[in-house]
Amino acid sequence: MIFKIFKKELKDSLRDRRTLMSMLVIPIILFPIIINLIMFITKELSDEVANKELKIGMVGDPNNKIFKELQALPDEMGKKKIVFFKDTLTMIEAVKNDSIQLATFVPKNIETTLDSLKTVPLIVYHNGADVGMMERAEVYMNTIDQKTKSERLAKLNIDETKITPFFTTYRNVASDKEMFGKLAGGMLPYIFIIFGFIGCMYPAIDLFTGEKERGTIETLLTTPVSRLQILFGKMGVVVLSGITASTCSLLGLFLSLQTLDFGPNIEIMEIANSILSFQFIILLYALLIPLTIFFAGILIPICIYAKSFKEAQSIIAPLNILIILPAMVALTPGVELTLITACIPIVNIALATKDLIAGTLDYGLVAISFCVMVVFALIAVMISYQRFGKENSVIN
Repeated sequence: MIFKIFKKELKDSLRDRRTLMSMLVIPIILFPIIINLIMFITKELSDEVANKELKIGMVGDPNNKIFKELQALPDEMGKKKIVFFKDTLTMIEAVKNDSIQLATFVPKNIETTLDSLKTVPLIVYHNGADVGMMERAEVYMNTIDQKTKSERLAKLNIDETKITPFFTTYRNVASDKEMFGKLAGGMLPYIFIIFGFIGCMYPAIDLFTGEKERGTIETLLTTPVSRLQILFGKMGVVVLSGITASTCSLLGLFLSLQTLDFGPNIEIMEIANSILSFQFIILLYALLIPLTIFFAGILIPICIYAKSFKEAQSIIAPLNILIILPAMVALTPGVELTLITACIPIVNIALATKDLIAGTLDYGLVAISFCVMVVFALIAVMISYQRFGKENSVIN
């Protein structure tokens, strides 16, 4: 009987365009569009910053050392044009107006100061809203500083190695897969959780609040079927919709990776493909199923309580924030799956999925996370049944 109700409600849900959009179309199509768009914009901005001819303002002697060294820098480090100003205030105003991108005041006695082996104070002006300009300035000044330092050491007849006590080399012992998982792995659980929740939301509203609005819930309750069977049949559709939305989001992410041009970083694609193993998918769904049941369990009582589709949406809207915030924990560097975080719903799934991608999974903590979510899912189901069992909640 539960399966018959499930089949009947599934057919009704598949006729709803909002459900199909949130469950299938958006997760599959949205990711390739968004990711390709982000990659395109990022590349265009990077190329623009790298190839843009900088206008560098300067106050001081036109034949000063900084001017000469900047002119000597190769175009491979970025094209540049030096513009001289009579005073600093006018030059700073030009930086604010983006007439020039960088500016500096060069002291008149710079050569004398350098010859006396003293330090020359320099202030480089830039507009923080102009992306990449400060980085270009740092590259220029570090290059000039290093060259001047070498000249000063040669003048003093000092071997640079004699004043360099340590030569430190840093070697990363983490695998590429682990690095990829820790850096980018936080995004995948975030995506799964959000789309899983959205996938549950519209079917839940339609199957409970929608039936109250249409006046068909009374007819269903007059049939010789227990409320528990009706609830389980409807809940099965809500859970399936959530899991389908999560699956389609994974499919959309995979398709977007296939269409991206990683250039020299082709190993990223290889790592991503290696992660999508059979074991990964099984463990991922083992975590997703209780999470989705939990989502269904907290959405259904709200949808039973609401008297209209609009009211249900207005109540669920703030709930989105409560779901998003724990999901964002996986994006926070340094937060790991521990005994404490394994007991926090949603957070545990996000962190466990992140470790699963990185290949650093602690199966004991995963088992705790799974059990915690099963408990919360059962509690949510009990609350749904209690609410669905109240006559005034369902009929009114």
